[in-house]
Amino acid sequence: MSCWPRVAFVLLCSVFASSAIADNVKITPLGSHTGEFCSRDRALILEDPNGTRLLYDAGQTVAGASDKRLGKIDIILVSHMHGDHVGNQHIKHVNAGTCAKPDTSVNDLPNTNVVNIALARHAKIITGSEMPKFFAGKLKALGGNPKDSEIVRFGASVKVNGVIITTVPAVHSNGIAGDMIGGELGKLLDAAGLTAYAGPPTGYVLTFSNGLVVYLSGDTGVTAEQKTVVRQYYGAKLAVMNIGDTYTTGPKEAAYVVNELIKPNAVIASHANEAATQHGKVIAGTRTDIFIKATHVPVHVPLSGHTMEFDQAAQCVAGC
Repeated sequence: MSCWPRVAFVLLCSVFASSAIADNVKITPLGSHTGEFCSRDRALILEDPNGTRLLYDAGQTVAGASDKRLGKIDIILVSHMHGDHVGNQHIKHVNAGTCAKPDTSVNDLPNTNVVNIALARHAKIITGSEMPKFFAGKLKALGGNPKDSEIVRFGASVKVNGVIITTVPAVHSNGIAGDMIGGELGKLLDAAGLTAYAGPPTGYVLTFSNGLVVYLSGDTGVTAEQKTVVRQYYGAKLAVMNIGDTYTTGPKEAAYVVNELIKPNAVIASHANEAATQHGKVIAGTRTDIFIKATHVPVHVPLSGHTMEFDQAAQCVAGC
């Protein structure tokens, strides 16, 4: 009997396997310390199967616009204007300082890490509320194109390079610190103990070209929209959920959001405000450990530099 049918079958299976891998969404955390989940870690790169790459909340752990881990960036998303998300400062280099206290001594003010990255990488900044005007002004002042700061309002969406982006409500604050504004106005705000209002903070729902729907919580408490909008309308299958407590949902509250409101197929922990891992393993008794134990679906820990791949149903098929 000829071996050709068997060879053809193997080749056909290989083609299908390669196609399935190509259809996955890749998510890569850009934290302060390689292989760990650390106190300042917020940033994620989400890559569509078509190659479109989105940077979410660059914050303080992307080592500036020259960080080699960035690669091509098409879109930058910002949940709100606090320094640990927009980047009032950033790490000197990967692994600077400790996981609990990274060395984030490089000053990005008044531009912000996000604006510097957008200019250097020729990326669009897509945000909601009043944030687009702020970023447009920064881009223009630095010689960039203010039209590269685009708006998407609650209840609406924009499709960019095959990825559908919408903003959803978050319960938090969203002030712009005086030192991000600069000049006399910035000094007056700081002297008065006030911040400029940038509209409500946001979360995001992203629909990728393979059909995967991802919820990015930003900094939020428990909201009714996590059920009515994120789950019932958009049908998010993967959630990136903040668990840091005090300033955002704590681990038990975040587990309630996942278990009872969104009910995704999987979740990525975020914004733990702690050195959550040591040698890549979750430390017992941490907020991350509490969240994992209280959550009814798989929880993936965002180890910096480790790429996870998710299919349409949010099953992690590689890197987890």
